[in-house]
Amino acid sequence: MNFIRVSTSSINTKVCDISHNVSNIKKCINEALRDKSKLILFPELSVTSYSCFDMFLKRTTLEKSYEGIKEILNFSQDKDILIIVGCIFEHNNSLFNSAFIIHKGILLGIVPKTYLPNYQEFYEKRYFTEGFIKCTEVSFMGDKTYFGTDILFCYKDIKIGIEICEDLWAPIPKSSYLSINGANIICNLSASNETNFKHEYRKNLIKYHSSKINAAYLYANSSPSESTTDLVFSSYNAIYENGDLIKESDRFLFENTVCSGIIDIEYLNTSRVNNITFRDSFKYHNQDIKIINIPFDDISYGKFDRKINLNPFIYENQEKNKELFEEIFIMQKCSLEKRLSHVNSSKIILGISGGLDSTLALISSYNAFNLMHIDTKNIIAVTMPGFGTSNKTKNNAISLCKELNVTLKSIDITNSVRQHFKDINHDENIFDVTYENSQARERTQILMDLSNKEGAILLGTGDLSEIALGFSTYNGDHMSMYNINSSIPKTLIKHLLKHYYENYNVSESTKNILIDIINTPISPELLPTDKYDKIIQKTENIIGPYELHDFFLYQFLKNNASFKKIEFLALHAFKSTYPYDVIKNSLNIFIKRFFQNQFKRSAMPDGPKITEISLSPRGDFKMSSDSSYNSFID
Repeated sequence: MNFIRVSTSSINTKVCDISHNVSNIKKCINEALRDKSKLILFPELSVTSYSCFDMFLKRTTLEKSYEGIKEILNFSQDKDILIIVGCIFEHNNSLFNSAFIIHKGILLGIVPKTYLPNYQEFYEKRYFTEGFIKCTEVSFMGDKTYFGTDILFCYKDIKIGIEICEDLWAPIPKSSYLSINGANIICNLSASNETNFKHEYRKNLIKYHSSKINAAYLYANSSPSESTTDLVFSSYNAIYENGDLIKESDRFLFENTVCSGIIDIEYLNTSRVNNITFRDSFKYHNQDIKIINIPFDDISYGKFDRKINLNPFIYENQEKNKELFEEIFIMQKCSLEKRLSHVNSSKIILGISGGLDSTLALISSYNAFNLMHIDTKNIIAVTMPGFGTSNKTKNNAISLCKELNVTLKSIDITNSVRQHFKDINHDENIFDVTYENSQARERTQILMDLSNKEGAILLGTGDLSEIALGFSTYNGDHMSMYNINSSIPKTLIKHLLKHYYENYNVSESTKNILIDIINTPISPELLPTDKYDKIIQKTENIIGPYELHDFFLYQFLKNNASFKKIEFLALHAFKSTYPYDVIKNSLNIFIKRFFQNQFKRSAMPDGPKITEISLSPRGDFKMSSDSSYNSFID
């Protein structure tokens, strides 16, 4: 599955005290090794400190710096970890602000800083030369090594590129070219001081750049132990992966700091394969790159302690979720408004069952009609009780419609379905697929005909989870004239309904109805209830928990993960929630049903892409209806 544990570090620095700095560098290397890291990144000029100023130009500083590097080389001889430290380097009578890349006592290469800030509080051109240098062979203390910016340090699929501080802030960062030419981990040695508002900007810069280049981005910044004569540094360390924060440190720490996290190389490489813009960039920006192999003994990462989001369709931050949920409601409103405008109608028909999906479609429509200043009586909600409808769900549906002041119609389908059974000679006591699907198709026929009668569009309610699993009746609830839920998974619907009753001006009775709907077992209600009017047909007892299926859905479609990878991540994420057999069986069900039900998605109605995933055959997802799942399951 190709994971690697990496570390970034800020050290307690003494300005110009190279012995002190090297001692702390060695301590942090040992800590990273205890964490099972295979790479550790230090800040810019960490051997000397960034604040040496004119002392950089003294011969003593250069000589002592080289001795410091030699000490690190000797120290690392038996240590299977890639060490990236900042130090000065003299070449062709010029001094360069550089990164030294070390592994097991070998100096693999030296990478100079490309862009030197020389404005406001920065004056690096006073000491250093810009590092626009093609890779060349040089000598360092009698040993051959390589020097230049066009170098990647590689081990199998792991390809590491280096840039230094200002290189990231340039209009076209050096790491853009490195990543286009293969680097999937970028290491930035930085000495970026703090000012008001700068930290948030810097975090966003790293986040969005790592997303643009589909790479992991490691960032190590100098600590407040740098000189405070004019500036303050923060010791901020961060590890990002394709725009996602994997780990970050606290700021303003004087003591040594090591920040460790696990990078998913397979995910990064797969993301690039699926990013045609990234692939096209190589056509126009490919360069000759020097590849230097890293002779790691192995790439084990110790305990897998990476945090996995159980619900990848929402944020873990509740305030950000509020913005997300409002955005979803607005997107649903805009998509519905455009479709109504196009067909020159101001009415919708939808079936309302008292379940999650139809409730969200009703709430979103109600919200949209209010924003569009259309009478909510133009929302015609139809409840169609059948053989399996419980009084609880039916009453919740009716009560909610009354609370929202929409037009309510109730049409019992039992007689028409019984007549249909007679027509096709089916025994209504045989609870098979014909028994179930006949009810779903009868409901769809009623809704379609009412739509024609009212001059309305039939709004679909099926969600992304059901579409992925094919948990619908072909040409029954699978069909509509437009579906605003088609990109919204089941687990997200619960959060949206909760957000609605917590943040909108709803009555206490509306809130209680929505809470009851959220807590009702998910069911198509196509089989009869028990003698106590309790739902017997529970979807999650048949196919497994939707919490798992939505996790599988995201990993399979968004991250393109394999069965083994999804299983591994799910076992880690849900280890305290579900036993192994439930996770494994549910995953097998997901893969099988996903493949077996492509024919339904090939004929699915229009609907807006709202989350990161859509299964529309006209847009995001192309798949043959007769594809086999055999190679995709374990």
